[in-house]
Amino acid sequence: MDNKHGSVFTRFSRLAAHTAGKPIVFFVAVATIAVWGISGPLFDFSNTWQLVVNSLTTIVTFLMVFLIQNTQNRDTEAMQIKLDELIRSTKGTREEVMNLEELDERELDKVREEYLKLAEVARSELLGRQYRRKE
Repeated sequence: MDNKHGSVFTRFSRLAAHTAGKPIVFFVAVATIAVWGISGPLFDFSNTWQLVVNSLTTIVTFLMVFLIQNTQNRDTEAMQIKLDELIRSTKGTREEVMNLEELDERELDKVREEYLKLAEVARSELLGRQYRRKE
């Protein structure tokens, strides 16, 4: 699929999140705060001077939370679909583990316990084989 597909919001949020993660954006933000701090004496550290930066940072943060969450939700969903496809197409896998993200916390804990037990058994077998090789 081409990235040009999707709603305007989807394309915008992807671009905004991608752009916000670039080092230059961080340095621009640091420079903006530095300019604001240096300008404090010029404005006698007035309430308006403080309100400007507080308002701007609050607005930017508020909007970025939603844009980044939108991008993260789509990325997570796409990754989950890919994992489900790998589970579905691999012989010997347990297809019932597909869509585990839909289970509640108690059900997830039960599945996790089962896999922890399987991992413990596999580790014990591995250690046993290693021990037998040393003899």
